[in-house]
Amino acid sequence: MTVLLRSLLLLVCTAAFMATTTADERIRHSFFIAGPTFTGIIGEDDAEIWNAGTPAARDGFVLPNGNVLIAWSGEVKELTPDHETVFHYSKSPHNSEIGTVQRLENGRTLITELGQKPRLLEVNADGTIAVTVPLLPETDNAHMQTRMARKLPSGNYLVPHLLAFKVKEYAPDGKVVREFSTDDAELGGRSAENWPFTAIRLPDHHTLVNLTHGNKTVELDESGQVIWKISNDDFPDDKPFADPCGGQRLPNGNTVIASYGSQGPIKVFEVTRDKRLVWKYTGAHRAHEIQILTTNGEPVEGVPMK
Repeated sequence: MTVLLRSLLLLVCTAAFMATTTADERIRHSFFIAGPTFTGIIGEDDAEIWNAGTPAARDGFVLPNGNVLIAWSGEVKELTPDHETVFHYSKSPHNSEIGTVQRLENGRTLITELGQKPRLLEVNADGTIAVTVPLLPETDNAHMQTRMARKLPSGNYLVPHLLAFKVKEYAPDGKVVREFSTDDAELGGRSAENWPFTAIRLPDHHTLVNLTHGNKTVELDESGQVIWKISNDDFPDDKPFADPCGGQRLPNGNTVIASYGSQGPIKVFEVTRDKRLVWKYTGAHRAHEIQILTTNGEPVEGVPMK
């Protein structure tokens, strides 16, 4: 992380710690947010400490070098804290939009394109395409074909397909090697509109999935069976689930969820395994995707790639 960005985070975290530390050790997070009105970094005191300058991003990460990798609907950029563009990719003319982005261990950038030729791309640092993997979203509705695709340590790709009600795992040759359905009767059937949006492969090989219109989050085992489920039924007073899009599993086992469709105070929230709501962001900005950066003044370490 660069000196400038590290200094910004340290300043905000230190101020928040001095102002709000209490006996109950209240949780405070700083986080990157990609949202309709703001794309940037929110401090532990809910103040904006870095602004990308362009809202309405789809996906993004603060990288280990302190730069910020961001996907908008038509392009992907890697920006320095001083807003210098050091990586840029524009969508192909035959496709309609870009869905997601991920920086890979090999230095390439994973990008999802939606449209006439839905596909995953691994893009080199100079913007040239190194790998193309065709996708099978089962719909021509470009905007609803897929969202948060991620490359797995195995070399396969985990891809949620909303209107297909499936999370598919693709091999590099484009073959689907595994599918998880999200329209099972146990989850309310297809009428519950459990569109998979974010799918995260966990270290124990389970898969965490946010289900947008279904307003729930589930954890599936390797066979696709639901082993954990959480929804507004567990929080009848707060009802924090409102089109959950982005998400993150923290090292402590808690899950952070972004309620993109929120019309109430809770925009992002954190829940425990036993379904307690332990943190919520109630600031001005809705979140399409999030990345927790610090907790109570300490950097979050050991978080698996989302």
